[in-house]
Amino acid sequence: MIILFVCSRNQWRSATAETLYKNHPYHQVRSAGTAASARVKINAKLIIWADLIFVMEKKHKQRINERFAAEATEKEIIVLNIPDDYQYMDEELIAEFNAKVHEYL
Repeated sequence: MIILFVCSRNQWRSATAETLYKNHPYHQVRSAGTAASARVKINAKLIIWADLIFVMEKKHKQRINERFAAEATEKEIIVLNIPDDYQYMDEELIAEFNAKVHEYL
């Protein structure tokens, strides 16, 4: 499965998820952000590429659906409800991913 993780700036949450799952034997993983200041900005090509999209907050799903309606129409976008309260590779953030993403993998 091809998985895209999305947060706002692609610095802490989605970047952590990409690091955690990038060496998974059955999945390809990337991450991106919805903000103009994102390290890697979400784009149509990434949305088309992904089989499954995990977003950290509802606002990220809304932004994807607003800006990339055609590309996101038939994509499964899962809201993880992980607030922007963590640093990159924070132990609590890793625990959140393990709890919330595991059932989809």
